[in-house]
Amino acid sequence: LENLIMNAVRYGTKAVVDLQYDARSLMISVEDNGPSIPPELYEEAMKPFSRLDPARNQNKGSGVGLGLPIAADIARAHGGRVELSESGAFGGLCASLIISR
Repeated sequence: LENLIMNAVRYGTKAVVDLQYDARSLMISVEDNGPSIPPELYEEAMKPFSRLDPARNQNKGSGVGLGLPIAADIARAHGGRVELSESGAFGGLCASLIISR
């Protein structure tokens, strides 16, 4: 969860963390208003050391492309997954951590 939040802080100026749950699953979504990732690059973004478009990384810290893959690996270890989508609220990225209950 920390990696998802730190990505939102790194790439956006506004972020929201949302928690939703039901009898079957728990979903924590982190949305930001930064530059999004095109849907065709979601899979690539989940690979270790993936840096995507250099324009997204100007003056944004010294990340090495491990935040999303680490979050996804931890989620899988707990029977969950990380899904990427466009933020409906801000137009940036929405990263959702989904774990079965």
